[in-house]
Order: sequence, then C-alpha cells, then structure tokens
Amino acid sequence: MLTLQALFYLSCERYAERKAVSFVDGEPFTYAQMKVEVERIIVLLGRMGIAKGDKVAVLGANMPNWCIAYFAIVCAGAVAVPILPEFHSDEIRNIIHHSDSKAIFISNRFQTVMKNMTFEHLSHWVLMDDFSVICGNLADHSSSVERTPVSESDLASIIYTSGTTGRSKGVMLTHHNIAFNAKACLQIQDVTASDVLLSILPLSHAYENTIGFILPFMQGASVYYLEKPPTASVLIPALQKIRPTTMLSVPLIIEKLYRSQVKARFTKNKRLKWMYEQLSLFRKIVHYLAGIKLKAVFGGRLRFFGIGGAKLDAVVERFLREARFPYAIGYGLTETAPLLAGSNPSQVSFQAIGKVLDGVQVKINNPTRTGMGELLAKGANVMAGYYKDPEMTQSVFTDDGWFHTGDLGCFDKHRRLILKGRMKTMILRAAGENIYPEDIESIINNVKGVEESLVLERKGKLVAMVHLNIEELEKQYQQIMSETIQYFNEGKEEIHQQMGDFLEEVKRYVNLHVNRFSQIQSIVIVPAPFEKTPTLKIKRYLYS
Repeated sequence: MLTLQALFYLSCERYAERKAVSFVDGEPFTYAQMKVEVERIIVLLGRMGIAKGDKVAVLGANMPNWCIAYFAIVCAGAVAVPILPEFHSDEIRNIIHHSDSKAIFISNRFQTVMKNMTFEHLSHWVLMDDFSVICGNLADHSSSVERTPVSESDLASIIYTSGTTGRSKGVMLTHHNIAFNAKACLQIQDVTASDVLLSILPLSHAYENTIGFILPFMQGASVYYLEKPPTASVLIPALQKIRPTTMLSVPLIIEKLYRSQVKARFTKNKRLKWMYEQLSLFRKIVHYLAGIKLKAVFGGRLRFFGIGGAKLDAVVERFLREARFPYAIGYGLTETAPLLAGSNPSQVSFQAIGKVLDGVQVKINNPTRTGMGELLAKGANVMAGYYKDPEMTQSVFTDDGWFHTGDLGCFDKHRRLILKGRMKTMILRAAGENIYPEDIESIINNVKGVEESLVLERKGKLVAMVHLNIEELEKQYQQIMSETIQYFNEGKEEIHQQMGDFLEEVKRYVNLHVNRFSQIQSIVIVPAPFEKTPTLKIKRYLYS
C-alpha cells in the first residue's frame, strides 16, 4: 500500500541500524531510533486528543525533530500542516485559522512570532526542540501504540503555497499523492541507502518535503540539516564535513554562486572580460577548471544536484555543463506533490526539463503553431483540491480531470518538456506578439552590476525594474565610493550622470540581445531586494 505510514514502518524495519536524520554537528537518529521517537510522539498526540483527520501544524526550521513530528502526525492518521518559516506572522495566523489546526509543533525561535495570537481551535502547543508541551492539558493514555488504519486516499498534508501571483492556497495532498511521487522520482535518479543528502531548502515546501525527505527515507539514505541559515561561512564547512552525494537547490542559489565566484573573477578587467566573453575555448577551459574546484568545495562525491522551483538561467546552465557539474532539472508544482518531469545528470538537455514521469500525463492545451501552450497534468500525484475552496478547485480542473498548471511550455522532438514561463506573467502586445519576461530578465541579470530584475508592461511599454549590486558598481565607478555626506553635498550630480550612463548601457545591451518587440523602453532602480517566495522566486504580483 502506498501510504506514508506503510513507507515509514517498512524503512524503519529494513534500514534499522542505518543513519536517518541529523544536524550536521549532531548525533544522528538511526531508523530504529526514529521509530521509537515517532511512536512516542504518536502517544503524545493521542493524549492531546488528536484523532484521525485532525489537522496539526508544524512551524520551524529544518531539524531532525521536524521529521519526527511530521511522521508522527501522518502515521497517526492526522493531517500535517507544514508552515513555511519565511511566512509573515499574518500569514501564519491565517493558515492556522483556515486549516482548523488543533495542535502545533513549534520551534523555540517562532514562539515570539505567535505569542500574542489567539485561536479558536488550537488547543495544544508543543515545543519541537524537545517535544515538551507548552500549552494544553494531556489526558491519561496508554503508552502502547495502536496503529491507526490509514488508506491511500486519506489526506496526509495541507501545504499552503506562497506563490508569485497572489494569496496562499491550502493544497490537499493524500498519502498516495506523496508516496506515489516519491517512488516515481526513482525513475529519474536512483537513491540508495549509501546516499547522503545535505538539506538547504525548507522541509515545509513540497519540493524538499517529497524529494529531499520522503524519498531518501524510503530508500534508507541519510539526511543532514544545518542549524543556521546556509550562508557561505556555514555551508562550506558543512559540505566538507558531510560530503553529500545528493543536494536539492533552487536556481537563484546556483546563479548567485556563478555570478559572484566565477563570472566576477574573469570579468574584472577589460582584457580578461573580452577573452571570457569572446573566446569560447578560453571560456570552456575556465569553466572546466572552475568545475573541478566547485566539485571539491561540495565535498568531492556529489553525483546529483537537483535544481527546481523556477527556470534556470541559460548562461548559468552553460557554465554548469562546461564545468561538468552533475546538475539536473526538475519541474512540478505543490499541487502535483510536486514532480511532473525531470532528468538526471546523464540525461540533461540544455534548457529542457526532461521526460514526464511514468504514470503521469502532461499535454499542451490549445498549442500554437510552434507547439507552445499551457501545460495540463493528470496522474496519481495531482492534489485532491484546495482546502475549503471548492470554487478555486473547480476552476483549475477541466471537466475530464486535467489540472491547469498555469505554466507555458512545449515538447521537443524527443518528448522532453521545455518550460517557457507562467501564463500570468506572459505579456501579450497589441500586435499579438507573446513576450516572456523571464527570458528578458535572464539577460538583464547577467549584466555586471545588476543583482536581480523584473520586467513588466506599463502603459503599453516594457519597463525593467532592477536591483543593483552596489559593491560591484563601486568597483566600476569609483566616485560612488564617496561617503554618504559627500554624495549629497559634493558629487551628487556627477554620480547621477554616471548612473544614467550605466542604465543606458544596460538598456542597449539588453535590446541588442532580444527581438524587436521584446525591447525595453525604460529602467527603474529598485533600492531594496525584491520580495520573494520561499523558493526564491520574486513575488511579481506585488510589483505589477
């Protein structure tokens, strides 16, 4: 039976003495110890009065106890409601209220976020750091565990999305949705009991939850978590200590690494910049040597670096290919638990996603002459619907059960899926041309001095909003290195001229690399970084 309960107990029996989860600098839980801890928390849930189908929230950063709490909830037949740590306090309050959660597992640092909140249904609070009950009365209960019957169609989790286009929705995923998807991922890349993963993405996101947690647990692998945010000073020593064989990432992480550590090094003077940009042989040698160093930084035994959550920049992907870095691309949504298509490092094709999973169907709705259209999906991994929102659920399914992904794509001649962008972000010009902002942003982001960008249509014109890398600009324009007082009192006019020249240079560069109807008319500087979702995609709706 494909349930998370069956998966959990089978793995605990099969891999009893192997390491399951741990902090990088902690003592690992074996699979046998995981079973003991999970069953202890199942007893605690019973004493809190949590019954089959009740909702239990989980709020905290990645940690072994997060995994224990999650498995205890789903193995008890209750429904886990993972909450992304990056959510605003208002979003956290709304999710707990909307989900009707009766209990919450919360890590210590989030207690202050919720200390003044009151909830009608939330009766028990458990500190996830040590599983002490900080609120709520416990009933007397037997210390033995009776396994609650769980079926494939039972709800396992409600994951609230924080998309780029609007309000959060509660995605209902069944035991079968998640377990099927985890098993189906093995068609793309094998995972074995000898694999070691370093987790850097939030467990409360479907991507990391299914592929970086459920899948390795199913196969007896070991997963390690960081106790602090993955800054370079934290991540690099962890990579050297754990030497992972597998990691999952989002494009922004690897894109920033390329621009700051590779491209910046070889474009610091005009001669190097010219050689790097104009001589493909020089660039390929540089990338190959950088790849050797990069693989060593990752510990020297990395065999799968999965990238998902958004489209990967073409220039960055070219670097990864030439560096012979073992990257692979995947595509999916929270609503599909999440994976729909993907590849492994030996199959990856430039700017393509890969093949659709067996047991999953993807088709193009109303394709254009070039085969482009909205992707529709159907399969055992597609959600049961949005919690308490039947109208929204109905709107995303066709009458014959196909799920509207909202993404634009096509298939190449080898039936590999190619992703173009979100339907809601595509700009339709008056003359009928389709413009994909993500493609233009990719070009802008590769201009030295630009940190990130967002392309929008305003009053019929294409406008690029850019957030600049001030440190990089200071290197280019020494005048900007003046102190703030100097800026306002002495060099303001001159610096404005320098900045204006730089923005004109960016506009000329971009317009030379896009088609006529995708050319930008103006650039607006955004002083602060763009607000992002937990998978580091810009929340476009905030700026449109």
